[in-house]
Amino acid sequence: MAALASSLSLSPQYRTRSKEYQQHHHGSVVEEIKGLIRVHKDGYIERPQVVPCVSSSALSPELKVTSRDMVIDNVTNTWARFYVPNLHHHNKIPLLVYFHGGGFCIGSAAWSCYHDFLAKLSAEVGCMIMSVNYRLAPENPLPAPYDDGIKTLMWVKQQFLYQYNDSEWWTKKCNFSSVFLGGDSAGANIAYNVAIRVSESESALRPLNLKGLVLIQPFFGGEARTASEKSMAESPGSALNLAASDAYWRLALPCGADRDHPWCNPIAKGSVKLKNLLVPTLVCISEMDILKDRNLEFCDALAKEGITVEYSVFKGVGHAFQILSKSHISKYTTHQMMSCLKSFIMSL
Repeated sequence: MAALASSLSLSPQYRTRSKEYQQHHHGSVVEEIKGLIRVHKDGYIERPQVVPCVSSSALSPELKVTSRDMVIDNVTNTWARFYVPNLHHHNKIPLLVYFHGGGFCIGSAAWSCYHDFLAKLSAEVGCMIMSVNYRLAPENPLPAPYDDGIKTLMWVKQQFLYQYNDSEWWTKKCNFSSVFLGGDSAGANIAYNVAIRVSESESALRPLNLKGLVLIQPFFGGEARTASEKSMAESPGSALNLAASDAYWRLALPCGADRDHPWCNPIAKGSVKLKNLLVPTLVCISEMDILKDRNLEFCDALAKEGITVEYSVFKGVGHAFQILSKSHISKYTTHQMMSCLKSFIMSL
């Protein structure tokens, strides 16, 4: 239950080796997403550090947000980074449990882009954010991240029930009856699947109260291609292309599963019924994202099942614009998205 120990590494150590060296020692490359991940025949995995990892203290004082890291599970090396806004009032505030993106295969709660985005989001919305660092595929294929998500919620429940001293700095400010699950891309997929699991055993979460879902560009797939997947397969204005999407699913899904597996395609035949999702859901969609049509189909399916669903399509931006793009339109639209999230969370 302690704060993050100094022995827990926030980022793997990378050694720069030539491609020829790696192939000689680890065999041929069997799967690759250029510049992000390379999987060798013997199972050796390379993840170039494309985004720097930063400590929780790397925040501008102007944000007035306190951030610390806490261990969730030493065995699986699951931990979380908290963002707690320093508000003038003494009212308890909602908790957003957030899962980062990266196709289930890359990414970290310590990535600078997530650290900056979530700190600003916490300040803007006036909510507490718990950014979960879960296990990655292909070493830990699905459902490992879902298991980590459930374990995280149970950890939060324990903090509330037993009021541990080293968690008091955030628990005394947290409204545990107003908990939200959220994430972007693969993280949104995790949030959705964790929520489905929770709905199957709602009593296990009590006295926590899950109020809603925040899904930003949720990473879903399917064997049949959508129009946006076909027309924007190589979209230059987006961080995700169709080839990378397919590769992530090959690395993350259980052996032998295809893209119509329920964890990938929530509206495929045989998937868990969407009506089991018992909470209001906000979906943020990007106009230039290959996932646009699939996200819209998901929203339509939720509405048909009677689930309260709100969605916004953000114009002129692509996948993960809010964390990866520094353009003027991305900054402006990120502010719009944050306002949308604030309205949703504070309305419930």
